[in-house]
Amino acid sequence: MATNVTNENAKEFMATELPIVLDFSAAWCGPCKQLAPIIEELSEEYAGRIAVGKCDIEEADDLTMEYGIRNVPTVIFIKNGQIVERFVGYKSKSDVQAKFEALL
Repeated sequence: MATNVTNENAKEFMATELPIVLDFSAAWCGPCKQLAPIIEELSEEYAGRIAVGKCDIEEADDLTMEYGIRNVPTVIFIKNGQIVERFVGYKSKSDVQAKFEALL
């Protein structure tokens, strides 16, 4: 299950040694609502291997600014503290899953 990441728990969430996927979204965003179930399903499938965080841009504004998020949905893939991939907009499950696999 994906973790809801806010300004309050971001530091703790980011301290994991697992690769990280951050899904930046907003409640009013249609494509975000389409992507959300895909991210949630993959977070369960990759539990224990990839830490998945969901960031509402209005609740995690510090992270939103830190990663320069200008459009939603934006999904960032982080390994060893470095961004290794990012995409903006809706992607199919197979496209997103390929990016999860590449992160391992």
